[in-house]
Amino acid sequence: MYGDQATIRRILTELGDTWAVVGLSNNEERAAYGVARVLQRYGKRVVPVHPKAETVHGEPGYPSLEAIPFKVDVVDVFVNSALAGQVADDAVAAGAEAVWFQLNVVDEDAFARTRAAGVEMVMDRCPAIEIPAL
Repeated sequence: MYGDQATIRRILTELGDTWAVVGLSNNEERAAYGVARVLQRYGKRVVPVHPKAETVHGEPGYPSLEAIPFKVDVVDVFVNSALAGQVADDAVAAGAEAVWFQLNVVDEDAFARTRAAGVEMVMDRCPAIEIPAL
């Protein structure tokens, strides 16, 4: 339900190549760092979103989704489930085409709100696992 293959394929191949990665910093120990690198390898522009607003993988970072001065196609969320719903709401407000919650990030209410707003959404999946399978 949270990650049917048709939705995953649509997000990864049709909805645009600019991905905001919320929670991405220069901490190489964090999953976001490696996933962002894989997304770049597959031609995605990765926009780091983190309070520190660090440049990561050559891309300048922003402290929030609202601070990004251009359209973002997909918002990839690497924050815990308690915070993820607000990020999904921010992604919808920012005009994103899709929201992607990483492995173990689940918020059923946020999923319902996001889908009701007409925005694609996947939860509890990893694009770095899904994209090579395409």
